[in-house]
Amino acid sequence: SIDWDQLHLLHPLGSGGFGSVYKATYHGTTVAVKQVKKRSKNCLASRQSFWAELNVARLGHNNVVRVIAASTCTPASQDSLGTIIMEYVGNGTLHYVIYGTDSVIGKRKDNGLGCGQESLSIAQSLSYSCDVVAGLVFLHSQLIVHLDLKPANI
Repeated sequence: SIDWDQLHLLHPLGSGGFGSVYKATYHGTTVAVKQVKKRSKNCLASRQSFWAELNVARLGHNNVVRVIAASTCTPASQDSLGTIIMEYVGNGTLHYVIYGTDSVIGKRKDNGLGCGQESLSIAQSLSYSCDVVAGLVFLHSQLIVHLDLKPANI
């Protein structure tokens, strides 16, 4: 369960079809908080996604984000199916590393034509790829499928 008095949302990190993710503090530690929308286009899929993420909570792997706490009980002010508190893994995403922006529709560092931005080296590309594959192999060995794998989520 979640100690709601100790959870302080700081600012949004992103949002999608199932909910929103915020940078927050929990018991003084920086965390990421995912709030799963109650009213999404596919309520069953939202519920399944929420419970699948909680299933991952019992697992431990270096390439899978750790779940700290979760709850289906939310304060009355929130229109949420549930809340998941996860470890905060840093300020950047793979999307940022590749495109120079955390926003899928945001402006690039360059003129949009690929000029002015360095590509990832082969070594960097292989390193990121191996980390992603290691996480996926682990999840699949637990019969868990990610379903939303994209650079903005890595």
